[in-house]
Amino acid sequence: MNANQPSPSSAGVRAASSSAIEIIPVTPALMDRFIRVPFRVHADDPQFVPPLMMERREAFSPKINPFFQHATVQFWIARRDGVDVGRISAQLDHLAPSVKHEGAGHFGMIAADNDPAVFNALFETAEAWLREHGCTKAIGPFNLSINEETGLLVDGFDTPPMLLMGHDRAFVGPQIERLGYTKTKDVLAYLMDIGQPYPDNVRKLVERPLKDEIRVRPMNMKRYHDDIVTMTSIFNDAWSGNWGFVPFTDAEIDHMAKSLKPILDPNLVAFAELNGEPVGFGVALPNINAAIGDFDGKLLPFNWAKLLWRLKVKGIRSGRVPLMGVKRSISGLGARLVPFLIIDAMRKAALAKGMREIELSWILEDNLAMRGIIEALGGRAYKTYRLYEKSLA
Repeated sequence: MNANQPSPSSAGVRAASSSAIEIIPVTPALMDRFIRVPFRVHADDPQFVPPLMMERREAFSPKINPFFQHATVQFWIARRDGVDVGRISAQLDHLAPSVKHEGAGHFGMIAADNDPAVFNALFETAEAWLREHGCTKAIGPFNLSINEETGLLVDGFDTPPMLLMGHDRAFVGPQIERLGYTKTKDVLAYLMDIGQPYPDNVRKLVERPLKDEIRVRPMNMKRYHDDIVTMTSIFNDAWSGNWGFVPFTDAEIDHMAKSLKPILDPNLVAFAELNGEPVGFGVALPNINAAIGDFDGKLLPFNWAKLLWRLKVKGIRSGRVPLMGVKRSISGLGARLVPFLIIDAMRKAALAKGMREIELSWILEDNLAMRGIIEALGGRAYKTYRLYEKSLA
């Protein structure tokens, strides 16, 4: 089953806990309505950045997004009095450890009016679907996987989200908790003012003469796909012991290579090599959200030209590091030094591009080593995203 094949018990329109609310399984014809639900929910939220419809259609398409090759997904819209008032997804990522070993299913894509009846109807429907698929626990939100958007924003509502980051209304967390969900894990977004000098101890560390065996280089666009493969290999190794980790598949690597290429600047990618072997990497991307906030999700017919001008001429003053990793096998001075060198290389390249702020996200709340490195470099945790769980037994 995929997003376009609702289960038999979900077919048609399901009555919810309130007779005034309809829960409608999403078909391809309804996908644009599903995507636009947050546009309405956040209509009076000055920090909300409408995502590009084109990008969201691809993210939710089983024909395009390789996530669907190892996942079973269903989407729903809540509708009342002719108005779409909420949405939710339920999914089984068959590669996720919580699905394989804990009997857990995932929910995500939650956006709804601040109405208990709407949240009741949406979660009753998603939980029933998960039970039908043998799940004894629900965890989320994942939009759609842990390698895409993870967690619900519970702190940091006063600034807009950066590229590929979620943004939620402040009432959503309490509504979910009212339904019996409890915190399972927080993930953090850190913000660095890259124009500020490092503390003396960090400056001495990153400015020390490097020995010949340690080298930091940018991405080689002539060997673009090879570097993408190297990057994902390091990522899969570096994060393999972390909570909820799901490795990138070969299909997802190919998809990532195609998706990132139009916005990736090779100088904003840093590979650390130890004795010629790549052992770490970091990727900084320009914060496209800073350029599309007034597009209402539309790139055509004329917004594409505005986007190009804002990217290439006006420039974007912020960026995000969505991917970073260091091989678990390195130790000693290399293990301590490499993360600092990677972040410093991205910082210098970002400054040269006119950027002034870099977000590093997501960082698990209990990843104290990485948090310590970022904080030593001047980063501050400015947004918190929460993952919830609930027993379905």
